[in-house]
Amino acid sequence: MDEALAGPEAQHFTRPPRYTSTFASLTEGTAATQMGCSVDVVPPGQQSCPYHLHHAQEEMFVILQGQGHLRVAGELLAVKAGDVITIPPGPLYPHHLLNTSDADLKYLSISTQIKPEICEYPDSAKSMAWAPGVKLVQRAGEALDYWEGEA
Repeated sequence: MDEALAGPEAQHFTRPPRYTSTFASLTEGTAATQMGCSVDVVPPGQQSCPYHLHHAQEEMFVILQGQGHLRVAGELLAVKAGDVITIPPGPLYPHHLLNTSDADLKYLSISTQIKPEICEYPDSAKSMAWAPGVKLVQRAGEALDYWEGEA
């Protein structure tokens, strides 16, 4: 693991067999209200999150160290240290970063923090809605009728 992320503010996430990352927020505890930034380290053969798209938030990734692939809009593109990637919101740009190398992939993850937000996960046919105090994950076709349970 990267020594810069070894402190108590670093968070480690793992969901075998594909998802592992260590990340530290650079904006938590600052005056930032609409922008988020973290340093993320993904070990070889892993990814930090599922293939997804945002309806509200825009993202930018700055590759600091290592190499891997960006899966975006159905394409697999090689990425390496020094690359800057921007992902606009909307259904045209589902994406995620994969570490396909034999060394850690380290990058800045920068995003607007617009809430409410809707994310879609094309590989698993799920969607997620979240706002302060609310987080709902569901699969397409399993939604309730608007009037369900109303008198």
